[in-house]
Parts: sequence; structure tokens; C-alpha cells
Amino acid sequence: MFIDEVTVEVYGGKGGNGMASYRREKYVEFGGPWGGNGGRGGSVIFVGEEGEQTLINLQYRRHIKADKGVSGLSKGQHGANANNVYVKVPLGTIVYNADKTIKIGEITRHQQELVVAKGGKGGRGNMAFATHRNPAPDFAENGDPGEYFKISVELKVLADVGMIGYPSVGKSTLLSVVSNSKPKIAAYPFTTLQPNLGMVYVGEEQFVLADLPGLIEDAHQGHGLGIRFLKHIERCRLFLHVVDLTVDDPYETYQKINHELEMYDEALLDRPQIVVCNKIDMPGAKEAFEALQKKIDKPMVSISAIQKTKLNELLYLTVEQLKLAPKMIEEDVEEQKVYTFVDDSKEKAFEINIEDGVYVLTGSKIELLFSRTDFSREDGIKRFARQLRTLGVDQALRDKGCKHHDIVRILKYEFEFIE
Repeated sequence: MFIDEVTVEVYGGKGGNGMASYRREKYVEFGGPWGGNGGRGGSVIFVGEEGEQTLINLQYRRHIKADKGVSGLSKGQHGANANNVYVKVPLGTIVYNADKTIKIGEITRHQQELVVAKGGKGGRGNMAFATHRNPAPDFAENGDPGEYFKISVELKVLADVGMIGYPSVGKSTLLSVVSNSKPKIAAYPFTTLQPNLGMVYVGEEQFVLADLPGLIEDAHQGHGLGIRFLKHIERCRLFLHVVDLTVDDPYETYQKINHELEMYDEALLDRPQIVVCNKIDMPGAKEAFEALQKKIDKPMVSISAIQKTKLNELLYLTVEQLKLAPKMIEEDVEEQKVYTFVDDSKEKAFEINIEDGVYVLTGSKIELLFSRTDFSREDGIKRFARQLRTLGVDQALRDKGCKHHDIVRILKYEFEFIE
């Protein structure tokens, strides 16, 4: 089954909680804090794999969750980091947010990694908070929650050369005789229901050849299979336009396929093409080929895929044209990073809204501080109150009209405002 689009939910692992504990050995005076930090939560990472050709593994794995980090222990022992979850995806995989308004990244190389959900940072133990002013802190941090995203994953076949043309013109046969691919071949239209890839070796050169199915007249409007598979030709650097010399008007079919490319994306017409005239062994094919040569000004080769006639001429011409064709995906270039100071003090750290007499406090900074606080310890609660006061939350609540014993809500939790 060929799956080229799927929506999945990815969950980074929560960071482990820090621990608050103390040294209590008999002969160690003023033992002090001894609680370790929590470990980092696992991340969900997509990895490019040359052997994969479809997103079927994600089709039945709609929720991908990484493990949480191990909490810190006593005796200053830090918790272990959780293992990352690695998901193999085919080359050409593109990851978007759920509504496809933001491109998160794409994978174009073998073993290339893309982090799609980062694990949460581990909480600090009370050892990390010891200072001269407070040598024995009685609190620790909880680990940060991992990232959660609903993502849309799309596959665009990554091939150097793509074969286009009407069904039953011999594309699958040509792929089978020049590469190690074994596509289904039969004498009826739409035998090929999914893109097939094959590696072609020509002397010391090699390239990836793709058989792209279902391209017919009005494919851009949804006819045939073309509307589903037209996107896969976007990555091809060179087209082999296969034409059947035995049809009534080969030039008309050639023009119609080019028209479909133009209607889908005009830029596709600028890609280099080699016109491959197949079935030259059939009666009347030579005359049809000579007539085509007068009408088409692109490189042309006449072959017989089934009898393997002139295949070497085609392959060497393909290699020559590939050397001249521009790359569709630029290689990553190491760029010098310039770091500039950004004053985020003017950004709004929180918002206060009133709902049914309850003061609702929202904001990413507030919610992060809240998730890190261990409310089972009094010192942790006092620290959280100081952090809110430092951010100006107390005064902002007063300015909104909040009074003694009024209810303040953060996330799903409610507190009394105490003057």
C-alpha cells in the first residue's frame, strides 16, 4: 500500500523531577542538600532511510510518545536521560504543522535527523539551589513537559529522473530493464498505482529513476491518478517523456502531457526533458519517429524497452543531461551565525482575564514556572509566589480589581489571592 500523506500526534517525554534531600551521615557535620537533578525527557526524531518508500509505518502509528526522564535521587545522583524515539521515514519526507501553514522541516539524505517533538528539560534538585544566603533549600523543581504537536507528514518522491507519459506507453517495462526494480507490468491502463523507484548504474555513474503513474489528460483536475501523484514530479531534475509510437498521433499525446505539467506548475516546463520514443520495433514506428523529430526540438531517443534496443544510448544521454540539470534541493551550507541581543522585557509576560468573577492568569512564562513548581513543599510554594511577584503579577491583579480572598486560576488550578 502506497501512503504519501498522514497526520500523526507526537509527544516529547516529560523531564524527570529534581529531588530535595539532605546528607545525614553520622560524622558529616553540616551535611547540606544532596538531591540530584532529573533527566531529560526523550525526543521524537524522524530519520531518513533509503530503504523506505512509503509512510505506511506512520499510517498505523498515529500517536508517537517518548519516555519521560528519570527523577533525581538522593546522594547527589542525577536521573538518567530518557531514550529518544527514532522513526524511519523515506527520503523526500516533509513535515508541516496540522494545517500546513508552517513547514517544520524535510528529510532529503540517508540518516538525516529531524526533531519533531523535543523532550522536556529535567528539573533541578535542591543541590542546585544552595547559596550562601540559603545553604539548605527545601525545594526542588519538577521537570518541564515535553513538546506536543499534531503534524502533517507528506512524502514527495525523491528521484533524479522521473518518467512521465500516458499509461501503457512502457514506463514500467523500461524501469524494469534498466534498474533493479520489479514493478508490476500488464497490458491495461493504470497497472502502476504507485510510484516505483529504481537505482540505475551507468559505468561509474548512478541515478534514481522513478516511474510516476496515472498522468493523463485533465489530470490536474482530478482525472485518472494524476492529481494524487503530480506532486511527486516536483523533485525530479530531469524528465524522461515516454511516447508510444504506435498510437494514432504521438505528437498529440506529447503535447497533452506537457499541458498537464504546465497546468499544475508552469516551472515544470523549464525542466530538461528527453523524449523517449518507445516501441520502435513495431510496424510504422520508424516513420512516426521521423515525423516527431521534425516537430520536437528536445533531445530524442528511439528505443524498444521490451527488446532492450538502444537502451545504452538513452542511459548515457540521461547521465549527460543530469550533469547539466540544476539541483532541486540545495545542500546544507554551513553559515556563520550572528547572535544579536533581543530585549524581551517589553514582551507581555502574562495576561489576566476575568471569567465569572475568577481572575484567569495565562502566559507561557507563567505556565512554565507553574509546571516546574513542587506544590507539596512549602518552600516551593513560597518560591513560586516570589517569582510571580517579580514578574509583576501581584500588582497587575490589584490593578484589575482583585481583592483579598478572590479566586485566581492558573491552568486548571485555583488559588486564593492573599494580601
